[in-house]
Amino acid sequence: MISEGLVSENGRLRRKAGDRLVGGETLVLRKLPPVAAEPQAEALPLSIVYEDAQLIVVDKPAGMAVHPGPGHAGSTLVNALLAHCPDLPGIGGVQRPGIVHRLDKDTSGLIIAAKDERTLNGLAAQLQERSVKKTYLALVTGKIEPAAALIDAPIGRDPHNRRRMMVRGTAPLTGAGQSRESQTAYRVQERYDGYSLLEVSPVTGRTHQIRVHLASLGHPVVGDAVYGHASPIVGRQFLHAWRLAFRHPADDRELAFETPLAPDLAAAVDALKA
Repeated sequence: MISEGLVSENGRLRRKAGDRLVGGETLVLRKLPPVAAEPQAEALPLSIVYEDAQLIVVDKPAGMAVHPGPGHAGSTLVNALLAHCPDLPGIGGVQRPGIVHRLDKDTSGLIIAAKDERTLNGLAAQLQERSVKKTYLALVTGKIEPAAALIDAPIGRDPHNRRRMMVRGTAPLTGAGQSRESQTAYRVQERYDGYSLLEVSPVTGRTHQIRVHLASLGHPVVGDAVYGHASPIVGRQFLHAWRLAFRHPADDRELAFETPLAPDLAAAVDALKA
């Protein structure tokens, strides 16, 4: 609930789940429409990139939510994982068993799930220390300059629309919470007429971070109707979790994976090359 902006403390959004209370605070929790108490297993197709006894790496398709929530109580990655891994229920919580990190519903690509608590905690620690290396491919509008840079701009929730994030100053606004430091590195992989294909590596992991940062530069992700606009060349946001590297919590092995662009994104690139 904290990560989704539903908990406020003394009139400001709670920033971190790990911050301790000292006493005397006023907390307000906002409720969302209820979803099923326990996600149900569904035999949905999974594109498995890697799997062992402790974890699984999946190439998630666009259009599939990671976990149940308002508007998508079923047909999520969690539902599919529960069918594929019968021992998964309860790992890391009832609603999001095994889930270590998330991808937006309309973002395709690589995502990890843990099969036991030790692996979940080990991967979560790597995410917290920023040693998990994630690289996305993003097509943005225009000729972005310079060709490589680190975007360092704080991100906070839009005070007028809690479902949106925005680049904003560090000073809190009443009832809208505070911004959090956010960094995103990018490098131009290829340029087309009116577009730039980027390799993007988020240093921090804020909600919608890549989309918000690129839009703040005036180069929104193509097809992103929330932070940019719809596109005639692709029917969703052109954002793909391309590469993923981390240490296996069981034996500290370095694991690295890569998955090609989803068919709809590859077709958009081919159209630009034609």
